[in-house]
Amino acid sequence: MDLSLAQATLLAGFGFLVLGILLFMPPTASILKTFPRSRRAAYVTMAIASVWTLYKVLHLGEADYGNYKQYIFIGFAFLALLAFKYAPDFLSVRGACIVYLLLADVLLTAAFGHYEEPLRLFMVTPIYLGIALSLYLAHSPFRLRDFFSWLFAVGPRARILGLILMLYGGMLGGIAFAY
Repeated sequence: MDLSLAQATLLAGFGFLVLGILLFMPPTASILKTFPRSRRAAYVTMAIASVWTLYKVLHLGEADYGNYKQYIFIGFAFLALLAFKYAPDFLSVRGACIVYLLLADVLLTAAFGHYEEPLRLFMVTPIYLGIALSLYLAHSPFRLRDFFSWLFAVGPRARILGLILMLYGGMLGGIAFAY
């Protein structure tokens, strides 16, 4: 999927806006608190992550070990299935991290080569921070549970974070339309 820089910025802004709305609304606290250990969320996030990864494997070029893509495909499919048996705890967090990393690849590919446009930094900077966070949470997924416990312990924390994310998403949307 090839996106223009404006489309990628708009998509990132929409993502921040949706995440901000979810955090701003009080009923989502119980949903977010149960997300890290949710079996249903694990099935959804890992299914999306597995299908997307396997799709990318099927489209590997020769320079990216494309001659061995059948073996790589079987290996990744086998690993995805084994994750449910041998690493079921916090699998929804790991699946969400994989989905985020794949989405970040799409967004950063759209920004690649647009160095003369300084406004692109408003999109790529939080994406890179999210990549670092995804790698950390994939290694220690229980930290997301701890973060949600801290975030929802005091009433206005989640609403303030949600408001900040909504404002940033709106700003990115405005930047996307300014191109």
